Amino acid sequence: MEIDYDLIVIGGGSGGLAAAQRAAEYGARALIIESARLGGTCVNVGCVPKKVMWNAAQIAHALHDAPEYGFDSSVRGHDWAALKAKRDAYITRLNGIYEGNLGKRKVDLIRGRARLVGPCTVEVDGRRLTGGRVLISSGGRPWRPAIPGAELGIDSDGFFELETLPAATTVVGGGYIGVEIAGVLAALGSKVTLLLRHDAVLRSFDVMLQEGAMEGLKDAGVQVVTQAVPASVSRAADGRLAVVLEDGRAIAAQDCLIWATGREPVVDFIDASVGVPMDSGNHILVDEWQETALPGLFAIGDVTGRATLTPVAIAAGRRLADRIWGGMAGRKMDYDCIATVVFSHPAIGTVGLTEAEARARHGEDMKVFTSTFVPMYHAMTTAKPKTRMKLVTVGAARKVVGVHLMGPGSDEMLQGFAVAVRMGATKQDFDDTVAIHPTSAEELVTMR
Repeated sequence: MEIDYDLIVIGGGSGGLAAAQRAAEYGARALIIESARLGGTCVNVGCVPKKVMWNAAQIAHALHDAPEYGFDSSVRGHDWAALKAKRDAYITRLNGIYEGNLGKRKVDLIRGRARLVGPCTVEVDGRRLTGGRVLISSGGRPWRPAIPGAELGIDSDGFFELETLPAATTVVGGGYIGVEIAGVLAALGSKVTLLLRHDAVLRSFDVMLQEGAMEGLKDAGVQVVTQAVPASVSRAADGRLAVVLEDGRAIAAQDCLIWATGREPVVDFIDASVGVPMDSGNHILVDEWQETALPGLFAIGDVTGRATLTPVAIAAGRRLADRIWGGMAGRKMDYDCIATVVFSHPAIGTVGLTEAEARARHGEDMKVFTSTFVPMYHAMTTAKPKTRMKLVTVGAARKVVGVHLMGPGSDEMLQGFAVAVRMGATKQDFDDTVAIHPTSAEELVTMR
């Protein structure tokens, strides 16, 4: 069968771009089909603009602390619109850079909405194209509950469209997105209420981090409401919103409601006749090689529901190309021991097993080391938020299988320790490493 491309990629997000460009570097004829802005969720309505907003929130915290370091500072307010305009211009520039990189690597780009009509056949704008292989990297989109008035709120994508800072905001959801948005809004001056279905945020994280995140939110002035399941949303005569919970409690006089209730895979472009296997949540099922049960059809990233993080999609896409076109037999994504960061205030970093996971897997053949302290930065401030650290070790050699951090700098220090964990470092290796003083990171190599 004659093919049009060696690789057709549906979705120009981080994973799809990485796969196509790596394949093209090896000489494959690659095509990306994308109907929206290049870069996907991460670049346009996720990691990148979120980090800009987190940086702004960090500056707000620093300005608050400045007098305690001897600065005679006065802040006349924050220009949300100016920040948004500058942030959006930065994202637009990145979109252009991505498109330029495709040209440099000779990856074709079709602007349009793809439809998968066969395992290796794609239709776009009435044109049918056949690939030696087809890669689905269509990502996800925000999900919101089907309750009366849900449309009165916005989702996490809509957060980046806000033209002004809401005076009072309700955020629904206790995952990464809810925690990060709540922290940013509170730091920049909004009165924030965070609604949680359960009793804690970040419930897949180590319990130490859950507790620390809850404390950090409350210290930031966020009103955290637990066991809160929205039942309806309404708009009052003054235009403000009210959220009524299933148990009858109400959160009234809100200027903005943000649904941070998770994301769902984008799969509605797949013809049912193709028979792509999916789970109950419509995530595409793939094997260890990212291949579906249909030969030649692959999927990576959020659409698979596996470790839904941008660097994971990028790594999976590159490894796939390395194996198929780069001659690296056996090259595949390892979904164990993936480091991740929550840009809360302060930041959270985690890699490896939680204490509960290690106990379930290794029984009592484990030992945990912890340290809780006030970081040196706050020696000069009235507020004394604590940094929390935990090492989870197993076996007689005390192999480090989990590192969990919350405190200033956790986002940056975790990367190096993630390498150590992946290499199989032991507690003795940590102990034998000379500390860098004075830093918070030194606590990780001095714990007893």
